Amino acid sequence: MRARRSNHSLRAILPRAAATVSLLLAIGLFAPAGAGDDEHVKDAKTPLLHEADTLQPVVEEPLGEMRCEEGMAGPFPCENVDLQSFVPITAMAGVTGNDVWGWTDPQTGREYALMGTSHGTTFVDVTEPTQPEIVGTLPTSGIPDFFLWRDIKVYEDHALIGAEHSSHGLQVFDLTRLRNVPVKPAVFTADTVYRGFGYSHNVAVNEETGYAYAVGSNTCNGGLHMIDVRDPKNPTFAGCFSDDGYTHDVQCVIYRGPDGRFRGREICFASNEDTVTIVDVTDKSNPVMLSRTGYGTSAYTHQGWLTPDHRWFLFGDELDEQGARVPNTTTYIMELRKLTSPATPVPYFHETQSIDHNMFIRDRLVYQSNYMAGLRILEHDRRSLRSGQLDEVGYFDVVPALDVREFAGTWSNYPYFDSGTVLVSTIESGLFVLRPTV
Repeated sequence: MRARRSNHSLRAILPRAAATVSLLLAIGLFAPAGAGDDEHVKDAKTPLLHEADTLQPVVEEPLGEMRCEEGMAGPFPCENVDLQSFVPITAMAGVTGNDVWGWTDPQTGREYALMGTSHGTTFVDVTEPTQPEIVGTLPTSGIPDFFLWRDIKVYEDHALIGAEHSSHGLQVFDLTRLRNVPVKPAVFTADTVYRGFGYSHNVAVNEETGYAYAVGSNTCNGGLHMIDVRDPKNPTFAGCFSDDGYTHDVQCVIYRGPDGRFRGREICFASNEDTVTIVDVTDKSNPVMLSRTGYGTSAYTHQGWLTPDHRWFLFGDELDEQGARVPNTTTYIMELRKLTSPATPVPYFHETQSIDHNMFIRDRLVYQSNYMAGLRILEHDRRSLRSGQLDEVGYFDVVPALDVREFAGTWSNYPYFDSGTVLVSTIESGLFVLRPTV
């Protein structure tokens, strides 16, 4: 294995964020909840610069329904996306926000937001999207810290939660416990905690196979730490993939794409700092790296998602915008006709300046959380992907009147509810409950 740029993205990001953080600390805009352990912190973000010429706090009060009319939903610039409601971070027992995921109760049909904060995971009933209800919070394992982030996925009605605290492990929480909570908001405890690792940056789940993949942990050289979660309350170690070092994020699927050699096998598509690395993990005791693909403007290969036909992998680079390697917000489009030799990624340049963060694909729509540009919805088809193009069909800007290349604004989104509700998490303000109308 060749030497990597770094083992932790903090080392890549903090030099660029330090000046802004120092300024905000100096003027007393905020104070971290705890000192933290720098070695285990990834993606340290700055607080929100709410106006172009002044430093102001973000929205702090709950908001109700606001239709997107003439390019605005209340104070928020928008196109084809309505605001259903907003839940402030202070109502969710946190100082900052981070990841978000969703769960639909198969028995009741109710929809829940699983919102990560600096202090834990808060469960919000969004079945009535204009009237969200906080059901309760699962406190973090370990000491809460402003600079620590968590990641949440769901398998068989259980939330799997990792975080960057050195002794956090993987919390497992039975989501059916949200059905009959006598006093809300409640304070929950985890059903179990998997201790096969301490900290992790992200957690992925392949719901078809029942395996979870913790990445960016203190094990497996920061690569894939594979966990059998088919019995969710009894997670067990299944294997490591460490041959390509630190993995920042990953999507693992039963492959159904054009490369017939690997159809039906479990394949992981990993964002590995400076490459997209593809790994066959069908045999957890003997994972095989199929390819690692770089690109000329790489600065920090961050996260990506497959199109439904598994022919294309769209991904973002978290530092190429700040390093002026690209002119605008950039999404890379990589064709996967052969998993052992993918095509060179092709950049698509947005009209915005912001840094890209997390994206997810549902059918023909790409839902991107691009920091200070907010939620961006783009449409794709095979013809547009072949030409390296995407078509923006909607957006909701969580940072009005400011589009700069800083780590502030939206963190992630969840677009998979049958109702059409889309969740958008932000670092400084809280949870936006949205309804696209595209």
